[in-house]
Amino acid sequence: MLWKKIKNYKSIRGNPTGSTNHWEDLKWQIALENSEIGLWDYNVITDTVFYSTESKRMLGYASHELGNTAIEWNRRVHPEDIDNYFKDFNAHLNGDLSVYRNEHRIQCKNGSYKWILDKGKVVGTDANGKPSRIIGTHTDITYRKKKTQQSEEHLQLITSQNKRLHNFTHIVSHNLKTHIGNFENLLEFYEDSNSEDEKTELFEHLKTISKALTTTIIDLDDIISIKSKSESNQLNESVNLFNCADKIIKSLEIDSALHTVSIYNTIKQDDVLIANRSYLESILHNLISNGIKYRAKERSPKITLQSVSTDTDLKLLISDNGIGIDTEKYKNQLFEMYQTFHGTKREDSRGIGLYITKTQIEALGGSILVESILNEGTTFTLTFPKQKNTLI
Repeated sequence: MLWKKIKNYKSIRGNPTGSTNHWEDLKWQIALENSEIGLWDYNVITDTVFYSTESKRMLGYASHELGNTAIEWNRRVHPEDIDNYFKDFNAHLNGDLSVYRNEHRIQCKNGSYKWILDKGKVVGTDANGKPSRIIGTHTDITYRKKKTQQSEEHLQLITSQNKRLHNFTHIVSHNLKTHIGNFENLLEFYEDSNSEDEKTELFEHLKTISKALTTTIIDLDDIISIKSKSESNQLNESVNLFNCADKIIKSLEIDSALHTVSIYNTIKQDDVLIANRSYLESILHNLISNGIKYRAKERSPKITLQSVSTDTDLKLLISDNGIGIDTEKYKNQLFEMYQTFHGTKREDSRGIGLYITKTQIEALGGSILVESILNEGTTFTLTFPKQKNTLI
């Protein structure tokens, strides 16, 4: 047995002129050491396990620091992996799997976790044909797992970026073609017109289309500018969220007073975000002004800002008791360009604000969610990582 061969390694080292079998034993030992693979040998009858020095070293333990029971390993398996760990092992014991194989996280001596490829096979049975001995190996696959996860994240990011780029180019093409088509039609009407009054009216229409085209180009330029900054990492700045929000609230004092909107800034005064200040101000201005704009006439309007901090994230919640949004009806359009969904016809609603807000938040490595009930109000939840992600 492989395990018995390895136990004899010390006597082999002291016998340089040993037999061929001894040298074969030595090759097994060297092969295991050089491959950095740990060995385990489970005696089902005695419920004891031999863990090789390499298996213990993977977890940061010396040879004498890990006992010879199965619980020594089992209790260190990550809680999220423990069920599959036992499921695969028992499936092999029951004969459902010819070879035991499982990938799981294991807690090291310093408290961190490593990914381990755990493999084994029954090599002995008792008189009743039940497994009595299992030999297996431990392989540290943390690096491979990390690279695989990074590759998957990169693929998801690239796929998402390509999708947004496709949508963006479609929108640009559609809107520019629409304006150009309107220009061409009005110019044809203008050339065919014999009435000065009609030409004057058509000229006014041309000026309206020209203004709309200019607005569209400015909107698209804003979005391109945001994406360019996010790609060049020009977004690192320490910003106090309470002070930033307070500044925006004061800038909207006339509008909020005119419509008797109460705004409550309950953001924790020591919450700081590494971000781009102008982006944050733009995000807050857009969401707060939306709360004012889409207030409910039948109740005293109010807007509340609050922050929630976790170990990894900082959440910013902006809530109002306004007219609300039918999120079921518009769930796929909430953050698209040139979409309006409040059921109101307003000249100042271009359907670009939330798209730009979402683009700015994502440029900062964050995300935005919306919860809303018609005629009750809306809450936007902005989540930012405390340490800004590195953009690709």
